[in-house]
Amino acid sequence: MSETIIAKRYAQALFHIGQERSKLEEFESELRTLQEVLRNNQALYSFLQHPRITLDQKKQLVNESFQSFSKEVIHTLNLLLDRHREEILSAMVDQFLTLMNETKGIADAKVYSVRALSEGEKKRISKTFAPKVGKQTLNITNYVDRSLIGGLRVRIGNRIFDGSVSGKLDRIERELVSNK
Repeated sequence: MSETIIAKRYAQALFHIGQERSKLEEFESELRTLQEVLRNNQALYSFLQHPRITLDQKKQLVNESFQSFSKEVIHTLNLLLDRHREEILSAMVDQFLTLMNETKGIADAKVYSVRALSEGEKKRISKTFAPKVGKQTLNITNYVDRSLIGGLRVRIGNRIFDGSVSGKLDRIERELVSNK
């Protein structure tokens, strides 16, 4: 079975527990912290996946490192360790955060521009493009891409809105080539 499917199942189970116990916000905060720790500490990820380290040692590290986390999140982490699913830990967190974003009407967007965008510009982009994808707001990650020449390229999920100068030039070129 695909790792993404398995990660989604664990995320959905934790999400439903959070709904039942009204702890979704708490779980989200804890999982964002875990995601940041995993991104910034490759040694932890390597430790959890190392075959010579015993299950008890792995659980001890998780329990001590994340002792401030709720018992449900710790239990989920231990369950992943019990079932030797350490490799899907990051994917499970991503799936949970995706479920939270769907619940809140938020979508993640990648915005490519010639220069870094200000917070005001990000808010205007969110206000403009969120309704086009049926969301209330967008979490914008800005990438500087000087090859655009000017304008913006916005990617939300699998949809791309290309208003860049280079994109317009490419479209004009394709049109001229196809009309020969």
